Amino acid sequence: MSVVASYVYKDGQRVREAPLTDEGLRLKPGEYLWIGLYEPTDEEFEGLVRRFRLHPLAVEDALAAHQMPKIEVYGGELFIVARTAQKSDDAILYGETHVFVGARYVITIRHGSARAHTQLRAQLEASPLQLKHGADFILHGVLDFIVDAYVPIVDAIEDSVLEMEQRALDSFLSRADIKRLFRLRRELLKFSRILGPMEEVATRLQSLDLPCIDREVRPYFRDVADHVRRVASRTAALRDILSTVFEVSNLLEQQRQGVITRKLAAWAAILATPTAVAGIYGMNFDHMPELRWTYGYPAVLGLIAVICIGLYITFKRTRWL
Repeated sequence: MSVVASYVYKDGQRVREAPLTDEGLRLKPGEYLWIGLYEPTDEEFEGLVRRFRLHPLAVEDALAAHQMPKIEVYGGELFIVARTAQKSDDAILYGETHVFVGARYVITIRHGSARAHTQLRAQLEASPLQLKHGADFILHGVLDFIVDAYVPIVDAIEDSVLEMEQRALDSFLSRADIKRLFRLRRELLKFSRILGPMEEVATRLQSLDLPCIDREVRPYFRDVADHVRRVASRTAALRDILSTVFEVSNLLEQQRQGVITRKLAAWAAILATPTAVAGIYGMNFDHMPELRWTYGYPAVLGLIAVICIGLYITFKRTRWL
């Protein structure tokens, strides 16, 4: 069964469990429901659709999943789509949480999200003064719970990026490092596409006069929007750092290749001297007077040594060697 939890609340306190039957979902004055589902089937969700008269378009989105964050108003009912995220190695895995909010009920549906709302429910139940606000405060708690999970993702990626930045400065990035760099950049780009709509959802809940949202609860959604905005800012900064790391690594690699090229050119110039002299005396001309000179051989070797040593010292001073 996909029903994770279903309880009735009144005055900020849990009153009783609410089985998904006509009798279990019948509410007394001042009570409201919070039903949590995990990947329900069409048949399991059909009873709630009939009982709360959920809008068909919202129901279609809730069961299909693969939605971007958004908020829709259907009469006196709100339908919110939020994207959950969790880090796995260098990848970010995404899920969805769909929330139906009515005057006396909240229905949360999770798709692909491993983080259950058990801890969240316990935290909210520990604050009865806030929980007595009703469905809108539960909606805030769900969105805040989802957004808070974004921060560890950015922290982990930031540590990886700073590590790669230091490695690029200390030595040189390997092919595996370059591939990882582009993989992280791609994940951050995907993450940014989620953060923008999530901020828009929180901003609309904060600023617009929407059904089921009391004015007293609106400032809480401003806090959620601020959290998303900070995460988005850090994500953009990390993308810039990754681009900088690649550019720095490329510049250092070009510098290293330039140093190697200069060293090869310097040694080629040094070796060119004995090669040229040896080439001259290898022409086998009949009339070469120095060939009959007693000290010709050591003199030529000495000249080669002097020229080579002079070139070596010159290149050392100019840091070509």
